[in-house]
Amino acid sequence: MTITLWILAVVLIVVGVVGTVLPALPGAILVFAGVALAAWIDDFARISGWTLGVLGVLTVIAWLTDYVAAAAGAKKVGASKYAIIGAAIGTVAGVFTGLVGLIFMPLVGAAIGEYLAQKDALRAGRVGIATWLGMLAGTVVKVAVVFLMVGIFVAALLIA
Repeated sequence: MTITLWILAVVLIVVGVVGTVLPALPGAILVFAGVALAAWIDDFARISGWTLGVLGVLTVIAWLTDYVAAAAGAKKVGASKYAIIGAAIGTVAGVFTGLVGLIFMPLVGAAIGEYLAQKDALRAGRVGIATWLGMLAGTVVKVAVVFLMVGIFVAALLIA
């Protein structure tokens, strides 16, 4: 039973790391769930409650980054609601179109959304790029935070 739980914990962490860049999965939350399960399996001997608390704060930071970064990029250029919705749709569509789609479909979606709202192609392009840069920056921060979480987890296992 313990081996099965450890496998589940590792699977949650790995899927969480992948979910950091895929919009359909709550990456940081899955990583935290895997670490919390590992801590519980080990009776919090190597992964203390304090460590879990720090990882919980990092999880919240990563989760909030998703929303704040894209909104900040869009807000900087005065994007409409349609641009934000378009970026979200583009992000989901990007999952099904490969790596290039995953990277660039949010830009296309935001630009299309803004064009539908304002009928101004130049503005739509600026909004698309700004929204995309915000999402890209958010993803970079999120990936860094998730790798920090995994590093703390591994260190806690090896040091204790």
